[in-house]
Amino acid sequence: MSTLAHIFEAAGLATVTLGSIRKQIESTAPPRGLFCDFPLGRPLGKPNDPEFQHRVLTHAFSLLQATEPVLEEFPEVIKEDTSEVLACPLPPRSNEELHPALDEIRGLRPAYERVLKQYGDRTATGRVVTADNIEEALSAFIRVAEGVPWKKAGIPGIPLRVVQDIRAFYEMAALGLSDHLPSAWSGARWFYDSTEGGKVILAAKSALKDAGEPQPVWAYLTPIDR
Repeated sequence: MSTLAHIFEAAGLATVTLGSIRKQIESTAPPRGLFCDFPLGRPLGKPNDPEFQHRVLTHAFSLLQATEPVLEEFPEVIKEDTSEVLACPLPPRSNEELHPALDEIRGLRPAYERVLKQYGDRTATGRVVTADNIEEALSAFIRVAEGVPWKKAGIPGIPLRVVQDIRAFYEMAALGLSDHLPSAWSGARWFYDSTEGGKVILAAKSALKDAGEPQPVWAYLTPIDR
């Protein structure tokens, strides 16, 4: 984003860049930058807290008055709670003839739809595959986990991007199953630690690595600590 900011500024458009990694925003040096010490993925800090989010935006927009490069730090800090374990009651099996992960996806769909309705049809799923195609996409990774070469498994796009859509589907469904707004990244931990879908992605990653595929194909299918 900082690189784009330089391009836009060169074209005469004023920009402000928000960054959550200090070293990154310092090294890329956007014309106007606001470092926000928030968990990654939450650039405005607190979900469902418009007052806090407006304070962040007000500070950011104030930097538009700067006539020289500036980098400021938002005064409030939000630390990620890495101890939270997201407790989501997964749906029971309804079709023993299906792979457990595919049966799980069908069971999670109502929770996904509830959250979609609650937030006005806004979803992180759909960059490559939509919710209607999540089952098909995960089926491809099941085949990879079983030893099928990834180029022949029918993955509908770049593996990393497809996994991001699968995980986004699960994390949205988790919002519909949880009784509170989870902390940052607790949804990802829940996906990989507790769901059949997460198990499939972990198994597919291991299969790709063991098959000697190039690191970019498999390394980023999960967070770096997986």
